[in-house]
Amino acid sequence: MEVEVIKADASSREHPGRRRLEKLRVAAYCRVSTDDEDQLKSYNSMVRHYTDYIKSNKQWIFAGVYADRAVTGTKIDKREEFQKLIQDCLECKIDMVIAKSIPRFARNTLDTLKYVRMLRERNIAVYFEVEKINTLKDGEFLMTILSSVAQQEVENTSAYVKKGLKMKMKRGELVGFQGCLGYDYDIASKSISINKEGAEVVRYIFGRYTEGAGSLMIARELNERGIRTIRGNPWTTSSVMGIINNEKYKGDLLLGKTFTVDPISKRRLENLGEEDRFYIREHHEPIVSAEIFDRAQEIRGRRNGNKKSAVPGKREKFSRQYAFSCMLECGFCGANLSRRSWHSSSKYQKTIWQCIQSTKHGKKYCPDSKGITERIIENAFVESYRMLCVDDKEVLEEFFQRVERTLGEASLGDEIIKLDKNADTIRSKRKRLLENYLNGIVAQDIYEETDTDLEKGLSAIKRQLDVLKRRKEEEQSVQKRIEDLKDTLSKSQVFEKFDREVFESVIEKVIIGGYNKEGDKDPYKITFIYKTGLKNDIENAKLRFGKSDKSKGRGKKMYSYLDNEVKDMCSCSSVDTCGVCLFILQAQRQAAY
Repeated sequence: MEVEVIKADASSREHPGRRRLEKLRVAAYCRVSTDDEDQLKSYNSMVRHYTDYIKSNKQWIFAGVYADRAVTGTKIDKREEFQKLIQDCLECKIDMVIAKSIPRFARNTLDTLKYVRMLRERNIAVYFEVEKINTLKDGEFLMTILSSVAQQEVENTSAYVKKGLKMKMKRGELVGFQGCLGYDYDIASKSISINKEGAEVVRYIFGRYTEGAGSLMIARELNERGIRTIRGNPWTTSSVMGIINNEKYKGDLLLGKTFTVDPISKRRLENLGEEDRFYIREHHEPIVSAEIFDRAQEIRGRRNGNKKSAVPGKREKFSRQYAFSCMLECGFCGANLSRRSWHSSSKYQKTIWQCIQSTKHGKKYCPDSKGITERIIENAFVESYRMLCVDDKEVLEEFFQRVERTLGEASLGDEIIKLDKNADTIRSKRKRLLENYLNGIVAQDIYEETDTDLEKGLSAIKRQLDVLKRRKEEEQSVQKRIEDLKDTLSKSQVFEKFDREVFESVIEKVIIGGYNKEGDKDPYKITFIYKTGLKNDIENAKLRFGKSDKSKGRGKKMYSYLDNEVKDMCSCSSVDTCGVCLFILQAQRQAAY
C-alpha cells in the first residue's frame, strides 16, 4: 500500500464564497454601560480612537465604528449597533472587527462564543486589543476562560447590588418607586405625598369596584370622562386592577414584589416567596381606608374563586366585559356559561349564554343544558329584584332581625379571649416546669410526662381557637354582606329595565338549569343567589320571559320555593345551600349546646 501526500495550498484557504481583497475592511465596536459623564467621555474618546486607528493603517479600509451607549453587555437584543454590526458582517461588508476587550464585546459567555463562531465560519476575524486575541488565529480556550471571568464579574456585581437593595428595604427605605397615580415623589427626601387630583381618581376606582362594577366597566367610564392613566394612556382592565391591588393606597408599602432571576437574562418575575419581601405598615398617608381596600381585595378574591396562580410570575385575571361574565353557572355540570351570538349577520340575531362544557367538548358532556337568551336572564332578574324589594319586604325585614339577634347572641369574642388566657396559663406552667427540671427539683421522667400532657392540652386549645377564629371571620363577613344589601335596597328603587350596577351590587352568582319541585329536569330554571345567601328560584324562565310572554311576563308572580325550616327567616330554597341560613343554624346549635 502506497500513500501519496498532497501538499496544502495556502491560497485555497480563502472562503470560497468571497472574493479576495487586497485590503481588509475593518470595523470597530464600542460600548459603555451607563450614561454618566465619565462614561460618555470614554465613549466619545473610543469612537475617535478607533476611527483614527483604522484609517491610519494603509492595509485596512475603514468600514465604520459601531457604538452602543448606556446599554448592558449581557443582552444582545438591547444593543442595536451590535446587531447592525453582525448583520453587515453576514452581508460580507466587513472582514475584521476590532473590540477593546472581551467584556466590551459581550459579558455573556454564550453570546461571545456564538457570535465569534458565526463570524469565523465566514472567515471574519474579531480582534480583542487588551487580550491580544485574534479569533481566526488563536484557539477558543483562552477566550472562553476570559469570557467566563467577564460574566462572573457581572454576577458578582449583581449580587452586591441586590444585597445593598435588600439592606435599604430592611431599613424601610423606598426602593425602585416608579411613581403611581395619586402620589408625588420627592427625590430629595425620598418620600411620597398625596396628589389631590390623582387621589380623586383612585377613590373613584375603589368606590365603583366595591359597589360591584367590574374593571372593564370602570375603565370604560374613566375613558369616557377623558381621564388618563399616570402615563397618559387610556385605561384598560389591567391598569384598573393595578390600582385595586396596590397596597400603597392604604398607606402601606410592600418592597420586593419582583426579583431578577439572573443578571444575564435579566428576566424579572413576580416574587411569590422565592426572595425576601418587606412589608411596611403606615409608611405614608393613605388615599383610601384600610376597610375599603380590604373590601376590594375580598371582592377580587371572590371573583376569581380565590385561586392562586400555579405558574410563577403569572396572576389570575378577571375581566367583566359583560354583566353576566363569570357569574353564570350550569346547574347540571357546574361549569361556567359563555356568551355567544346566533344569526349575527341576519335580522334574527340574538345573544345567548351556553354551558362551556357543552360547547367546547361536545353535547354529550352536558346533555341537559340549553342555551338561554340574555334578555330572558335580564328580565328574570328584574322580576326577582322586584319581588325582593316589594313582595318579600316583610320576610326580608324579619330575616335581617333574626340574623342580627343571632349574631348578637354569639359570644365568640369572649370564648376566644378565654381560650387565649388558658393557652397563656399552660405556657407559663411549661416554663416553670422546665425551670424546675433544670434546677434539679423535678425528675426527668416526671418532667417529660407532665410536659407532654401540657403540650397536648395547648394543641387542643390551638385547634379550638382556629375553629372559633374562622367562625368569627364568617360572622363578620355575614354582617358586612347584610349591611351592604340593606344599604343597596335602601338606595335602590324598583326598576322596569335591567340595571347592571344593581345586579353586580347584590348578586353573588346565577345558576342556569336544574330540577323543579317535582324532580324533573328544567334547563330554563334560573336561581339567583344574592350576596347575603338569599336565593330566588324561577322555573321555566323561557316560557315566562320569552317572546310569547313578552307583554305580560313582567307582571306575573315569581315562583319561590322555600324550605319550611327557614321559611320564617329568609326566602332560601334550601338550607343546605344557603350560606347565611347555614351560619344561623350552626350558631343557634352552638348556643344551645
